[in-house]
Amino acid sequence: MRIAIFGAGSVGCYIGGRLAAGGAQVTLIGRARLRDDLATHGLHLSDYRGGEDHVRDIPFALEPEAAAGAALVLVCVKSQHSAEAARSLKPHLAAGAQIVSLQNGVTNTATLSEGLNRPVLMGMVGFNVAAQGDGRFHQGTQGDLHLERSPGMVPFLGAFQRAGLAIIQHSDMRPVLWAKLMLNLNNAINALANIPLRAELAQRGFRLCLALAQQELLQLTAGASLPRFARLSPLPAAWIPPVLRLPDPAFRVVASSMLRIDPLARSSMSDDLASGRPPEVAWINGAVVRLAENQGRDAPVNRRLCALIDEAAHATSRPTWTAAELLADLTTAAH
Repeated sequence: MRIAIFGAGSVGCYIGGRLAAGGAQVTLIGRARLRDDLATHGLHLSDYRGGEDHVRDIPFALEPEAAAGAALVLVCVKSQHSAEAARSLKPHLAAGAQIVSLQNGVTNTATLSEGLNRPVLMGMVGFNVAAQGDGRFHQGTQGDLHLERSPGMVPFLGAFQRAGLAIIQHSDMRPVLWAKLMLNLNNAINALANIPLRAELAQRGFRLCLALAQQELLQLTAGASLPRFARLSPLPAAWIPPVLRLPDPAFRVVASSMLRIDPLARSSMSDDLASGRPPEVAWINGAVVRLAENQGRDAPVNRRLCALIDEAAHATSRPTWTAAELLADLTTAAH
């Protein structure tokens, strides 16, 4: 049963490569730049625990037609490309194919399902993947794959198991997606800091920025009839902002798992700014802004982060914020 990865960027190449290394028949579908990179260097996979795999001759296509006949299609495009992905894939999908969204944000599954006019399963990637060039992709943080429970996925679970990709299945993925979005509010802060994630989270000023953004989301959830957020870290969601506010020595003791990150790992939004790709901030921090607007309220901290990322994406040279500068700016916005 062939598996197609539509949107073979960092996450897509890593997951597809792991599946192929485990013996699955995988086709990657992405951009010419990565196709040429993999043709020259092969696909090198590594993780923060020291694991390594090298996959050669993995099929890499540029057109959506390559998804024809695939039994499972994992959609890994950026959120802003979901509608386009649905339009391009729709004529080529097999009638019984399982479609899974492995994207950031909370609305992509609905966008894909509407565009494809067929069910799409919710999924979430719980770890960070960095493209390091020359066909190298590195998992920099711990985490699992989370998938909506479905009988249609049963035939593929063995392939993920052989690939060493642990899957946690959920009857309701909404608490998982919202919990991941809460953690992903740090993507914008990390992109503005322009330093690795571990170095950023080690500074209390940046953690206070994240606490402001997360607390804003938590304050809105009570009025939005959202399910209780899933627990994706050792701490319940409501405890994370108070822990982030702790002084550095106490934070290192209480939240050591938050710092268990590869020293070079950065957020995907930081990578987007570095490469000149449009960041998907509108589907992450922007989701908090829309949640507030639906309640006739405002989310000034997340609204400001959206504006700052948009400014950085259009700047002639990438800005780098200190913790003190960004905290002052967001504190002003909050008041």
